[in-house]
Amino acid sequence: MTSRAALLAVALVACRENPSKLDGVAAAKPAASTKPAFPTTFEADAVDVWVAAEMAERGAVGMSLVVIEGGKVVLAKGYGKARGDGNELVTADTPFALGSVSKQFLCTAAYMLVDKGQLAMTDSIAKWYPNATRAADITLADLGGHTAGYRDYYPLDYVDTRMQKPIAPDDLIAQYAAMPLDFEPRARWSYSNTGFVLLARVVEKVSGVPYSKLLEEQIWKPLGMTASITRPATAASGHVSFLLDGAKPAPFEAEGWLFGAGDIWASANDVAKWDLALLDGKLLSPESHRALATARMLANGKSSGYSCGWYVGMNRNELVLQHGGWVGGFHTRNVIVPRTKSAVIVLTNDEYANVTGIADKILGLLTAELAAPIVSGPPAGEAARDHILELQRGALDRGKLGEDLSAYYDDARVAAAAAKLRALGPPTVTVTSRDERGALEVTHLSIAFPSKTFNATMFRSPDGKIRQLLFEN
Repeated sequence: MTSRAALLAVALVACRENPSKLDGVAAAKPAASTKPAFPTTFEADAVDVWVAAEMAERGAVGMSLVVIEGGKVVLAKGYGKARGDGNELVTADTPFALGSVSKQFLCTAAYMLVDKGQLAMTDSIAKWYPNATRAADITLADLGGHTAGYRDYYPLDYVDTRMQKPIAPDDLIAQYAAMPLDFEPRARWSYSNTGFVLLARVVEKVSGVPYSKLLEEQIWKPLGMTASITRPATAASGHVSFLLDGAKPAPFEAEGWLFGAGDIWASANDVAKWDLALLDGKLLSPESHRALATARMLANGKSSGYSCGWYVGMNRNELVLQHGGWVGGFHTRNVIVPRTKSAVIVLTNDEYANVTGIADKILGLLTAELAAPIVSGPPAGEAARDHILELQRGALDRGKLGEDLSAYYDDARVAAAAAKLRALGPPTVTVTSRDERGALEVTHLSIAFPSKTFNATMFRSPDGKIRQLLFEN
């Protein structure tokens, strides 16, 4: 039990199949604000309003957002401009440079060849690039898992002078994969685009077709995607800022530098089709899907936190796969929650826009929804407000209460609570977060009366009955 300063008991959560705006704020309408507060529960309209306000406040050029929940797209929206010097607005169909989000496509292409028996991720790269440093000791899985030790040719976050001239992928490999290793293979994890250029060339050699054609025929066309390696005419233009200067058109990496590591152009709706295919178990065998969802282990037995094209982690006890991209004036992020078939896709043409913060906040809403059990009856905020109003009147609907709480509320306690609560005036109830404990919905509340505000916690059972409501000073 937690400490308490007053006696009241209730339990809350909102019915996820029928979310209500009252679940965020119940009762009196809050005072107007120049910027909307971040929602406390996932509601598409509220998230849309918040993102638009974030874009305006940050002065970002343009952004595209898609949110998937339960295997369905629940929000798909564009914000701002496709080009800073034009009037064309961003939509969910506007193509963006994905940057390193492209890596998950390459890894899937590689595992498709694994499923066909054409290669194994344990194969040594000496089969294809015997002159690469320590080629016999480095596997394809090391390349895709950033554990090979090859020096990253693109460690900085801007286009330097080297990248303004085209380079053939094999020339890049000959230069950077011939350097001494930064560390022993699998001794540690260090992000390296060099490994992905190597992996993409191996995929080409094994499949016998150009990498772009393989993606188009095996992934994009079957999924109805319009993605491409070549920049589409309708694509957004990238922008970059120097120090505190405003966003300006950004130079883009010359041909060859992004091969396999960050070379795909796609819209947020395209990425949503991709995510849904992965979430539905399409494209790959169950074994290959598991491999992409499992972080590689280092030689010391510790997890690298990365599989192939995906960072692997946990959020509120849910497995989360994610990756960001940062290239030529674009910043992107793709996050999926496999068990619940949920995803957040954020693409922007402003290289220094905080897409990670936006994606993580929305992800937090989705995983918070998952943590709390589904409860019958009104949303938590509404249930808490109604219960307080009943206490103020001194007349409880005991059908809304759990048996123990109803017994606790004897006539004397109800009368005492009524007198004290009536003196405080009408309540405004705001849900601050939701969770689960003992199969009960746990809702954390801010309850504002005209003269005083309390934090409170309400518990409800799945049948909607309030089991506890605790006020804190």
